[in-house]
Amino acid sequence: MGQFIGFLNNLIWSPVLVYLLLATGLYFTFATRFMQVRHLKDMVKLLFGGQESEQGVSSFQAFALAVSGRVGTGNIAGVATAIALGGPGALFWMWTIAFLGAGSAFVEAALAQIYKVEIDSLYRGGPSYYIEKGLGMKWYAVLFAISSVVAMGFFLPGVQSNSIATSVNTAFGISPYITGAVIVVLLATIIFGGVHRMGKAAEILVPFMAGAYILLALVIIVININQLPAVIALIFKSAFGVDAAFGGILGMAISWGVKRGIYSNEAGQGTGPMAAGAAEVSHPAKQGLVQAFSVYVDTLFVCSATGFMILLTGAYNVQDKAGNFIVENIPGVEYGPAYTQMAVDSLMPGFGSKFVAIALFLFAFTTLMAYYYYAETCILYLFKAGHHHKIVINFMRFALLGAIYYGAVRTASLAWAMGDVGVGLMAWLNIIAIILLRKPALQSLKDYEEQMDKGIDPQYDSTKLGVKNADFWAGGYKHHPDYKKHHHNI
Repeated sequence: MGQFIGFLNNLIWSPVLVYLLLATGLYFTFATRFMQVRHLKDMVKLLFGGQESEQGVSSFQAFALAVSGRVGTGNIAGVATAIALGGPGALFWMWTIAFLGAGSAFVEAALAQIYKVEIDSLYRGGPSYYIEKGLGMKWYAVLFAISSVVAMGFFLPGVQSNSIATSVNTAFGISPYITGAVIVVLLATIIFGGVHRMGKAAEILVPFMAGAYILLALVIIVININQLPAVIALIFKSAFGVDAAFGGILGMAISWGVKRGIYSNEAGQGTGPMAAGAAEVSHPAKQGLVQAFSVYVDTLFVCSATGFMILLTGAYNVQDKAGNFIVENIPGVEYGPAYTQMAVDSLMPGFGSKFVAIALFLFAFTTLMAYYYYAETCILYLFKAGHHHKIVINFMRFALLGAIYYGAVRTASLAWAMGDVGVGLMAWLNIIAIILLRKPALQSLKDYEEQMDKGIDPQYDSTKLGVKNADFWAGGYKHHPDYKKHHHNI
């Protein structure tokens, strides 16, 4: 079984997928005329502009939910892995894919809004919806939904809970059985409360966890400020093979930087648009810009925080393709969270493992929350024609909680591999879909910009723009029943 999953993993996560995601981000960057730079001010402004309604969450809550899915153990362990196997230059390539990936994130989030629907008085959107309604390919949409439920509902949750349990056990000596039970109880109170409770929990936890982590990184940077220019120079030299020590692993720097960057920020993988589709906004481009900013937060802020802490304190080793050490600053230490723990320990001895354990708990817990929401969104898509989706959702809730507990008390190597297969398949399916559906997404950005140039608050009208099957927006947002309730806040 393990060998078969490993074979699938290598097949799905081949360099072809990595470069396809990179090329797609590059294409959308030019197609949107560098939207991620031109509209940076709008991204921040819109982040706090929308208001929640009975049917949808606010722009910030949808943003926080998306960030909670993106910011996870990969921001701590993933960055360490990239540096260990690709050298310091891998950090530059993580920044590159974040910048380009923001273009893909805009397109998929805008599409989620354009083709969103209302189910049980709540907004739902995402790849399955825009594949069926935009491309007219039901079988394709169903395949994506099934892949998402398998990956997000059953395989990946155990990995996150295992990371929490292991770090808590290392830092505080608490049994994984106790930690697993605590995670299950806490998450159950949120997921049985519905999307609004998840939105509110993410709204509180995400800024707190990311803010505290970045603040600590800034403290370490200030303390080691005299080394900062040399570290920045090392990152850029290593990224292009100029540094003699890392010249032989240039390909590894690009590969691991891009792969870990994509794995962390999820741009183009189809998860972010599920959160984007739940937002209450007057124009799809508004949420597209907000979600593009979430990629920046994940990689440019949180991943960079980890990278600078590790590089400034020298708490890292670097290996070549053969496994030989190019740099061995910390002999015998396996790459992963330990690099970050040692970096923090250099500032506050004995505090590193505890701080990283708490950070991992918050990062991974909010990721579990997002995983559940993504799986629920896809179940609602699969069963929307009947009245059985509530039964199936409750079954999935208990199955997910079971997977979380099992993952906390057991090793999760196979679960990681199976989860990678599911996420990789989602990425293949989604990236092809957004390339095929680029026209309505790019058209929405143009429409948004034209209305902004006229000095009016953009309102989307799918009928006017000739976008078929975008039923929610037919006749314009002003014609929607919710408009009168809160249009003055949007």
